[in-house]
Amino acid sequence: MRRLLLAVFIFLAGGLLAACSATHHVEDVRAEEADRVTVGTVQKEIRIGMSGADVATVLGSPNIVTTDSERRETWVYDKISTEVAYSRSGGSIVGLIFSSSGGGLGGGYSKAGATSTTQRTLTVVIKFDEAGLVRDFSYHASQF
Repeated sequence: MRRLLLAVFIFLAGGLLAACSATHHVEDVRAEEADRVTVGTVQKEIRIGMSGADVATVLGSPNIVTTDSERRETWVYDKISTEVAYSRSGGSIVGLIFSSSGGGLGGGYSKAGATSTTQRTLTVVIKFDEAGLVRDFSYHASQF
């Protein structure tokens, strides 16, 4: 009986540590999203007549810089993000302890799960005039 209680205690302690670790991973991923380029940022911050320095302060460095036939710059921000979510469910701890596959007393232990993947794209195009000020901008966002 002592062995069974010790095994249960070790299993619960390991599960608690794993849950704490998973929480930190989620916080780390979400912290990176704080300085993402978003449609809201473009709509709120980018204005006709802004300087290139102001645009760079708001959106960061562009992915692509080109010039047209009149030597006016165009900046392109092309962002792609993929989010994958995993969901797993299984038997209870009691089911694990007493399952035949886990060396327990009987019954089966099964797991079921699902995965969901979401991909988002955002393309922002900013066109500058001869003086280096924003003359036009557009954006396209998709999620699938």
